[in-house]
Amino acid sequence: MQTLPSTAELREADVVDLDHDGRGVARDAGKTVFIDGALPGERVRYRVTRRRRQWDEGRLEEILTSSPDRVEPRCAHFGVCGGCSLQHLAPPAQLAAKQRQLLDNLERIGRVQPERVLPPLGGPAWSYRRRARLGVKHVHKKGRVLAGFRERQKPYIADLRRCEILVEPLETLPRDLAALVETLEIRDKVPQVEVAAGDSVTALVFRVLAAPGESDRAILAEFGSARGIQVFLQTGGLDTVRPLDPDGRPPLAYSLDSGRVTLEFGPVDFIQVNRDINVSMVDAAMRLLDPAAGDTVLDLFCGLGNFTLPLARRAARAVGVEGDAALIARARGNAGRNGIGNAEFHAQNLFEPAAFGDWAGGHFDRVLLDPPRAGASALLPRMADWRPRRVVYISCHPGSLARDADILVHGQGFKLTCAGVMDMFPHTTHVESIAVFEAP
Repeated sequence: MQTLPSTAELREADVVDLDHDGRGVARDAGKTVFIDGALPGERVRYRVTRRRRQWDEGRLEEILTSSPDRVEPRCAHFGVCGGCSLQHLAPPAQLAAKQRQLLDNLERIGRVQPERVLPPLGGPAWSYRRRARLGVKHVHKKGRVLAGFRERQKPYIADLRRCEILVEPLETLPRDLAALVETLEIRDKVPQVEVAAGDSVTALVFRVLAAPGESDRAILAEFGSARGIQVFLQTGGLDTVRPLDPDGRPPLAYSLDSGRVTLEFGPVDFIQVNRDINVSMVDAAMRLLDPAAGDTVLDLFCGLGNFTLPLARRAARAVGVEGDAALIARARGNAGRNGIGNAEFHAQNLFEPAAFGDWAGGHFDRVLLDPPRAGASALLPRMADWRPRRVVYISCHPGSLARDADILVHGQGFKLTCAGVMDMFPHTTHVESIAVFEAP
């Protein structure tokens, strides 16, 4: 790799696509160039910043012909903060780009095309993020504390005043946290703060490298009380998270399935980041999986029971499996609180199918998969034992979905009947999708 000086010559090129990082893709003198900030349909002037054998990287200098989909970013920190990379692209065009990426991955990696492309599942473009991890840093040279996401392509914490994608009323949380931590005696010992918002309760988890004294605890308690926020301290691993005030705390919770199911969760439990899309996604999964009243349904990577409990309301029996034992305990509690007696949950490492327990024996009429980025290829051979008529696959990475689609379609004879994207993370390049496979 050759890094070029900022005085490298200006060049012109037509941008034809977006890459998976949101950079414009152009062809110049027979070579691919990735230009940060450029959009498809634009002609731009740029400078080459790095040369590689197969491709170059460029810095946008001037837009000669602007895309009709280019918009003014709402956030004052766009371009510096690494939280968003597509605020300059209109939301409908963002969804269209993500759909192209999904279909391209399915065709190129999975060698398959869906019989039908589902309409994109969208929601609010702003104030959608209910779960986030903010870095905190006391910068001695600046004489103050910074709080926010990491800078784009840099390890430093961005100096944020507000965040337009955090749920209301948390938009000014980066500024408020920075001001708060500056007043603490342990200001040098607070590297991060996690935020988790339920439908009516919000929690902040302060990672602390030293125990706060009485004065700091009082400051933190006042901050939480003034804003109606629960404050937790984390002194080590996730098992060390403890409430600052252990008394009288209403639980974090969210509802779905038209309010018929309520899920309680802990402040560091995994939940889907986007409340509105999660509600729509669960509704879509129920409709697409379409369990009958007599069906037995299997939900793999079930977490808190986000899909399992709505499925149990429609089927004879629902089985949820998850590798995190703490989440399984939470799911069982959620089943009890919702009065759902036909759901069972098992803690199991789903990447080790040879060790599956008795729950894996027998037939399942429907299977729902919601794996992490690594996908579900390790357990797909068990589909032959379960013999489901239909599989709904929720994916957070189009590449692993495409690989698993290859296995299901070309290895096991399923048909990919439909697939589409869900805009779980507007203004980012993250692609969340849903796909439906039918048995032969």
